[in-house]
Amino acid sequence: MSFAKVYSAQVNLLYGQIVTVEVDLSKGMHTFNVVGLPDKAVDESKDRVSSAIKNSGFKSPKAKNQKIIVSLSPADLKKEGPFFDLAIALAYMLASNYLKFNPEKKIFLGELGLDGTLRCIRGALPLVMEAKRAGYEEVYLPKENAVEAALVQGIKIFGANSLKEVVNHIDTISSKIDGKVNEKILVQIKTEINSKTEKRNSNFSDVKGQEGAKRGLEIAAAGGHNIAMYGPPGTGKTMLARAFSQLLPDLTLEEVLEITGIHSVAGASRGELVSAPPFRSPHHTSSYVSIIGGGTYPKPGEVTLAHKGVLFLDEFPEFEKRVIESLRQPLEDNIVSISRAKGTATFPSNFILVAAMNPCPCGNAGNRQRACICKPSDLDRYKRKLSGPIMDRIDLWVSVGNVDYKKLGEIGDGEKSELIKKRVTMAREIQKKRFVKFNRKINTNSEMNVKDLSNMVKLNENVRNLLDDSAERLALSARAYHRVIKIARTIADLENSEEIKSNHILEAIQYRPKVSN
Repeated sequence: MSFAKVYSAQVNLLYGQIVTVEVDLSKGMHTFNVVGLPDKAVDESKDRVSSAIKNSGFKSPKAKNQKIIVSLSPADLKKEGPFFDLAIALAYMLASNYLKFNPEKKIFLGELGLDGTLRCIRGALPLVMEAKRAGYEEVYLPKENAVEAALVQGIKIFGANSLKEVVNHIDTISSKIDGKVNEKILVQIKTEINSKTEKRNSNFSDVKGQEGAKRGLEIAAAGGHNIAMYGPPGTGKTMLARAFSQLLPDLTLEEVLEITGIHSVAGASRGELVSAPPFRSPHHTSSYVSIIGGGTYPKPGEVTLAHKGVLFLDEFPEFEKRVIESLRQPLEDNIVSISRAKGTATFPSNFILVAAMNPCPCGNAGNRQRACICKPSDLDRYKRKLSGPIMDRIDLWVSVGNVDYKKLGEIGDGEKSELIKKRVTMAREIQKKRFVKFNRKINTNSEMNVKDLSNMVKLNENVRNLLDDSAERLALSARAYHRVIKIARTIADLENSEEIKSNHILEAIQYRPKVSN
């Protein structure tokens, strides 16, 4: 046999793409070519594959005078990364009659080391999901990716440590390695996975005082609202933000699959499950592409990695203005679109923004204990870093001021995150029932549009008049007006109240920006 065909896959944006690997052998002087738009990593696979085959006990492809052509199809799809090493090696060995097996309905994934070991790849979960959708029955991949891949029901997952183990498992003729077929080396991973709960060090009980900020964060978690905290440095803004993700309800299996797939594609999960709402905290010097996503072949950025979780932007005004302004689309539409000459990619970005900022460059504006040393021009420049449209898209603005020293020294903890999380989960359940009743596929109050507000949220005449008068005095935009109603609805849900009352509207209004543009 001088021809063989096996199947592999690669990541294409956030999804998998099946790739057919064909190998043809013919007589002649030694050449080893890979065709089908391979990038540098794919082209270099011929050297990795040759060494891996040799060190697995077989004759190296380079030891023979023969022409080797590896074709990766579809030919018009750019092939990227080391996904195809295992498939290329097995296709060559099948064409060379080193082993016999039926490659149909099987997908082979993995990067090969020079000694034949299989190394972890990114994007295993979406690749296995695509394999199942395309009708494949078995997937062979590195053992580090096996638990992640086993989240997909209805397809057999085999995790292996090396090329040698894969050959021993699939070869239908007597093994040419050590005379024994070790079928126990490959283990089929069970699909019942015990979710690993992500532990964070911060807890709301660790933060002394700041009851107003804690209340605002509870409302933000219950309704999925964006929130900004402002105040002098050292008052607990970062601690509160890090504890915030503990308030979010547990992820469903569908959400775990979606989030793990995103992190796997980005290479951020290292083969592990993302079983808790993600918490992303990029530094304020991060580039536009790292935050929003992009590149020649667009890849997800921090706004997508924070999907179904929290994006914490500390020192918010210090981020590049282009980065801040680019948050408009994900904050409004829960997606981010990246356009390039070769096409447009749309990534999900349904996250809760938690921003923290000082009131001025020195941090002491309005501080009774310390004087502000900033020049008027510095203050104006600092305030202009946040545009009106961005501030309008942040639902809640809470002040995090200095805490009395006596309170800092008090013995005893405040309310723990676990108790607040119970109230948040209850409010989310109330919202879920409401959305099911109106046949809406959304999860939180923050996702309601204007039509949803008119259908689901009814305000009595007194409450409507109070809202209208307040909006007129504060000169609220139409967007801010509707966001006040959403926040009031969330506050009412936290109190298990069927209707929105005047006190709910008044509390919602007090969270509008108190800093000027």
